[in-house]
Amino acid sequence: MKGFRNAVFPIYGREEIIKFLSVAGIKFFIVFVLTLTRDTKDTLMVTQCGAESIAFMKVYGVLPCAAIFIALYSKLDSYLGPSKKQLLYYLTVLPFFGFFLLFDLFIYPSRDMIQPSYETVESVLGIGGVLAKIASNWTSALFYIISELYSSVSIGILFWGYANEVIGVEQARRFYPLFGQMSSLGPIAAGQYVVQYSSKADNFQSSLNRLTFVITLSGMMIVGLRTFSAAYIRRISPASAEVGGGAGKSKEKKSKPKLSMVESAKFLAGSQYLRLLAMMVIGYGLSINFTEIIWKSLVKKQYPSALEYSHFMGVFSSVVGVTTFFVIFAGGTVIKTLGWKVGALATPSIMSLLAIPFFGAILIGGVDNPTSLKVAVGIGCLQSILSKATKYAFFDPTTQMAYIPLDEESKVKGKAAIDVLGSRLGKSGGSLIQQVLVLGFGNIITAAPAVVVIFYSVLLAWISSASKLSVMFGELTGGGSGIVKEKKRR
Repeated sequence: MKGFRNAVFPIYGREEIIKFLSVAGIKFFIVFVLTLTRDTKDTLMVTQCGAESIAFMKVYGVLPCAAIFIALYSKLDSYLGPSKKQLLYYLTVLPFFGFFLLFDLFIYPSRDMIQPSYETVESVLGIGGVLAKIASNWTSALFYIISELYSSVSIGILFWGYANEVIGVEQARRFYPLFGQMSSLGPIAAGQYVVQYSSKADNFQSSLNRLTFVITLSGMMIVGLRTFSAAYIRRISPASAEVGGGAGKSKEKKSKPKLSMVESAKFLAGSQYLRLLAMMVIGYGLSINFTEIIWKSLVKKQYPSALEYSHFMGVFSSVVGVTTFFVIFAGGTVIKTLGWKVGALATPSIMSLLAIPFFGAILIGGVDNPTSLKVAVGIGCLQSILSKATKYAFFDPTTQMAYIPLDEESKVKGKAAIDVLGSRLGKSGGSLIQQVLVLGFGNIITAAPAVVVIFYSVLLAWISSASKLSVMFGELTGGGSGIVKEKKRR
């Protein structure tokens, strides 16, 4: 019985359980909102502008906005200092939820008055095709950009940044895999909300109203749980001797120099540890982008209307959550028993195997008739589900655990640069490569052989970086083979 408890829920004592549940609750609501906004942004862009617009948005919209955000965040963090991290958290999270509410109440209902027509864009600006579609649907493009920023900021900074502050290395070995387990409930709940309630609205405006209502409530829960957990952890650990290796050391933190954005970039480039970690994040962004845009274009072809597409994505999100819930059981056991290295290598290894039938279905079967299209969509759906499940089960816990043994400056500035700018470089780089391939080959299907070569080259670089980082991580944590062990207190 004890062995089963250790495998399923290795959290002990009332104080540790409350600490875990309060922090895990933050991730649940963050992922719940992330799922709803992700599916909504895809529905808006794919049905209005086509799936190929995503490649352009990630390069020319999301990437520069991510660079601006990280510069502002770094400046704000330096200005407020370590004593006002909770204020920094609020100033980061609240504008996102303010925008989602503003979009639902004012921007989207007024889109016909504030957006130019496709013909106007074509005649005045002299552009056509995808760029004209994006310009004539700029409100949806804006929602896409903000939602993409939220997806990077919410998990990387708002959750993991906080978790790394309040959870030590020994607890992380038990907590982090379970955080993924808890957060897998988010896509299940979000997907079922869309399927059972939102996608059954009379029109997309009514569906958006229902989505924004629960998004706003979730934002309130995120802020409330963050406030409660911080107060509770301070109460049970007044000395804060080892709260994530950072809290309670304000005097030490204040003596550390603050870096500008340019200095932060130099610091990131000068650290082999952070460079390898960045390569892993960029590797995931590149590889998932190569398959995701192709798959979404196939889904749009099969489900052309906004409500149909939204309903399908709701089902997809629920299946991702259910799959992740069970996969993380294996993920937690792998990381705890086999070590960090095996966990870090699991995602790229599994993705390399899953991509074979997906690319094969497109190259061999084609997508010109309803039957072959349905097969390609189904295989792509399976490939996407399992890729995301292994990311949540293996990739997220191992990459976030890698930050824990670092000094405070590396955690704050290096982590922000990797999680926001690094992930965007991965996804935007994949989109840019696909744009070049489309221009060279005519369409992404014709370019599939080249995509396969680049896809597997990226995976090999990712695997190499994870292998090298495992050695450095083991040295910092005293884990040797990469299995995290609690450091002895001096």
